[in-house]
Amino acid sequence: MIKKIPLCLPSITDKEKQYVAEAVANGWGENCFYMIERFEKSFKDFLGVKYAVATSSCTGAIHLALAGLDVGKGDEVIVADSTWIATVAPIVHLKAKPIFVDILPDSWCIDPNKVEQAISRKTKAIIAVHLYGNSCEMSALIEIGKRYNIAIIEDAAEGFGTKFNDQYAGTMASCGVFSFHGSKTMTTGEGGMFVTNDYELYQRVLTLSNHGRSMKEEKEYWPEVAGYKFKMSNIQAALGCAQLERANELINRKRNILSFYREQFNKYSEISTNYEPDNVINGAWMPTLVFSEQSRVTREILKDAFQKEQIDARIFFWPLSCLSFFNEKVSNNVAHSISKRAINLPSFHDISEQELHRVCGVIHRQLQ
Repeated sequence: MIKKIPLCLPSITDKEKQYVAEAVANGWGENCFYMIERFEKSFKDFLGVKYAVATSSCTGAIHLALAGLDVGKGDEVIVADSTWIATVAPIVHLKAKPIFVDILPDSWCIDPNKVEQAISRKTKAIIAVHLYGNSCEMSALIEIGKRYNIAIIEDAAEGFGTKFNDQYAGTMASCGVFSFHGSKTMTTGEGGMFVTNDYELYQRVLTLSNHGRSMKEEKEYWPEVAGYKFKMSNIQAALGCAQLERANELINRKRNILSFYREQFNKYSEISTNYEPDNVINGAWMPTLVFSEQSRVTREILKDAFQKEQIDARIFFWPLSCLSFFNEKVSNNVAHSISKRAINLPSFHDISEQELHRVCGVIHRQLQ
């Protein structure tokens, strides 16, 4: 029987096991925040930002970022149509309205021109999603944010290790958020991180993340607002500390896998892959192929072909505007077109060269 090739798996070594065992044995009582604080410090130092708050998920980090920016009922938040629902759900839960705009055909990230066209007097924030490791056009987005006095949240859930103009994704705008889901380049099992250089925003998010209790409040168990419980556990943070010590190794392996796929497919004019212009270093979380319309290769054809070969490939995100509960009537042509003819390829750390060739064989056969 042919061994199935999974899409994503974490890379866990003895270092991770040692750190987690330490947290399980000793991370209680007065040490219950030890690994969390260590992880937050290490992460902000790695990125070169001033403040970091570890969270239970990236979704929670987005929720905190929006709440910290006082996004609420009647507000609008502009977001790319191509992203996972986790980017948008917190907007809905805060009773604001997501405004879906189209993506760029090369990076698959939010189109700055479409962003500017969508700005209204109700616009409170813009979420820039670094999709599949690709970088948003941050210079243009930051300029728009400054011109209209609108906060920009970088959703770097998929952008760990990505750089734009030599700055890490998640560090350039009002704030950034990261995911450490088990499928990501580095993992804590579940978990996320909020980062910023804005002290006031950091203090608001820190308070909201801890049931509304301010670190400055001298009275015990005295919340100043009805906050949230989006805290990471000590055990998760221990895993994150070990993974972060291997960050460059993990990122470089992802980039090597993407390079392998590029070498295999760059001869085909019908295929484009993760965008990496001269001013970008792609963190390469999820190698993705987009087929031209002329190729007549669809996501259904690709998914079926991979399933037959026992390979776990994944379709490109559906445009969120097509979901019935949003009831949106938008014509984001690029997002809707690309999602019909794209596929995410396996890229876990320990994938073998033989397995990579098996994946590539499926694609080659589609274009013979």
